[in-house]
Amino acid sequence: MAQDLTSPAGRRAAWLNSLFVDHAVLRLAWRNWGVVAPGRLYRSNHPSPFQMRLAVKGTGIRSIINLRGHRESCGSDALGRAMAAELGLEHVDAPLESRGAPHKDRMLRLAEIFTRLPEPILIHCKSGADRTGLAAGLWLLLQGESVEVAMRQLSWRHGHVSASKTGILDAFFREYARFLSAHGPKPFLDWVREDYDEDALRAAFRSRAWADRLVDGILRRE
Repeated sequence: MAQDLTSPAGRRAAWLNSLFVDHAVLRLAWRNWGVVAPGRLYRSNHPSPFQMRLAVKGTGIRSIINLRGHRESCGSDALGRAMAAELGLEHVDAPLESRGAPHKDRMLRLAEIFTRLPEPILIHCKSGADRTGLAAGLWLLLQGESVEVAMRQLSWRHGHVSASKTGILDAFFREYARFLSAHGPKPFLDWVREDYDEDALRAAFRSRAWADRLVDGILRRE
């Protein structure tokens, strides 16, 4: 059911859902903020309305890409959309997965979104660790950076655990690096369109049980 923000009771319900169901209470202290490129691209976990306002004031954010996608029953989603509209920001949904091989069509769509949104852009998922790292790495590759530089966006610093199921995102970048080593230069998006094999990556990747328990059982990542 969609969150109703038109009444005090509805807004109160949305805040309660955001804080205690979507765990935004933990994000009040742990911002997981990162600068991918000053004045161009920033990353974070799902921002609360006041955090969004501060990001606009501090960095001039003009666009937001929500890597979680639209969630009708999520208070964080409803409150964030309302604040983005109030601030006059472009707000785009570009859902990604954190534990599966990145979908080719979603990678290509995100690349297109990056080209048309006004900068600076803020990208976020729920925790800002996995999907956000993937999107930041993709953006860096589109700017001509190396795979090694792109992969640094998937790091312990932002809470990414490469030994868990989310490590398939690291494996995605490594596949591109292996292709370059074997075949020579090829633009990233051309590789995605013509050479990237989602099924093969999914079949080849193996996570570690202890890491899965940490990410899924203790941290309860989305």
